[in-house]
Amino acid sequence: MIEALAIGAAVACLAHCLLVPLLLVTMPVMAVILPIPENFHVVALILAIPATAGALYAGYCRHRLALPLLAGGVGLGLLSVAALAWHATPLEVPVTVVGSLFIAAAHVANWRYRRSAPPEIF
Repeated sequence: MIEALAIGAAVACLAHCLLVPLLLVTMPVMAVILPIPENFHVVALILAIPATAGALYAGYCRHRLALPLLAGGVGLGLLSVAALAWHATPLEVPVTVVGSLFIAAAHVANWRYRRSAPPEIF
């Protein structure tokens, strides 16, 4: 369940990163009607870090494979650099998109590994 929510959040982030700039370029009036707050990406990052880390760590505890954790860490690192260091530069959107793809791939791998792991015995 947590992986499904995490994958959904990563896809929503990716859609936001790809569609909002496209809408703003093709329809300048949208920028006036639906302004994006200046701190939106920082707030999204603050929410993404514990959600992603928690979901991937829970999966790691079950399947003991580090690949999803590593991919998620790379993705979160890219999102952090994009939101904090490259905000409002030409690199922000492509780095954010790549980071979101890493996070989505990490959650998909984590979900698959969790499903294939033997049941937990307490």
